[in-house]
Amino acid sequence: MNNDATNSVAATAGDTGAAGQNGLQQHCGLIAIVGKPNVGKSTLMNALVGQKISITSRKAQTTRHRITGIRTREQTQFVFVDTPGFQTKHSTALNKSLNKTVLGAIGDVDLILFVVEAGSFTLADAKVLSLLGPDIPVLLIANKLDAVHRRAEIAPWLRDMQQRHPFAEFVPMSAKNKGDIERLFGICAKYLPAQPWWYAEDELTDRSEKFLASETVREKLFRFTGDELPYTSTVVIDKFDEEPSKTHGRMLRISATIVVERDGHKAMVIGEGGERLKRIGTEARQELEKLMGAKVFLELWVKVRSGWADDEARVRSFGYE
Repeated sequence: MNNDATNSVAATAGDTGAAGQNGLQQHCGLIAIVGKPNVGKSTLMNALVGQKISITSRKAQTTRHRITGIRTREQTQFVFVDTPGFQTKHSTALNKSLNKTVLGAIGDVDLILFVVEAGSFTLADAKVLSLLGPDIPVLLIANKLDAVHRRAEIAPWLRDMQQRHPFAEFVPMSAKNKGDIERLFGICAKYLPAQPWWYAEDELTDRSEKFLASETVREKLFRFTGDELPYTSTVVIDKFDEEPSKTHGRMLRISATIVVERDGHKAMVIGEGGERLKRIGTEARQELEKLMGAKVFLELWVKVRSGWADDEARVRSFGYE
């Protein structure tokens, strides 16, 4: 692996023709996962891929990039695109970038999974739904069904949803239920065209290890700061080097900067005696070692960059489109 770590988790497969090695026809297609912030899109993506590649948090607006997750089952390759939650509250440069990512993702896919909380439909849900045209089939994913105490109330809600959009199918489910995930695979497969797979059979994401490292640190950052820290905080990878090791199969040395907007936020992230920053680093390192199958040395810094989320040039320099 080269030092800038721009390789993806596995190499892209070449065009092998529409038939696989066993002579059966291959199917492959793009599936966008869309919805308002915090409806469980990333949890659904990770369940479908079978491994954590998209960060989750109770904090809304955690996902900020178009993240591709890949799952190959029998003759079908499902290429899932997890998008940021569509932003309607604040028109910062960061939010404009996130919304551009959502709009770009839904324009060139074979199927859209529109995720809402079962039994709920808010103005924010309606704004996302208004982006979806009639040309691409849309499945209504009524997620978090396990949180609905009176199932009898779901039927009239589904009838109401039917009036809002010509959904191809309704899928009441919980992203945490393995049986529901299996059922969703069967439904999605019907909408994917016959064509050669785009990726190798064992590939899980097209994102680089460097990107996954920044996302993992950011997830732990939100987990240990809760609602105290504004969601505009971000993580920039300064160094990602693979070094030779006699005692480990792989050894990675990673240096990352947590960027916050105020001095008070910096103190909050560091914590008393540096304790909170140490916990963020320890948990991120342990997860990265499992994810990448390597010994990881992780160094974290915290810097203040006031107003970065409103600065288009700085938003781009931090890796947002």
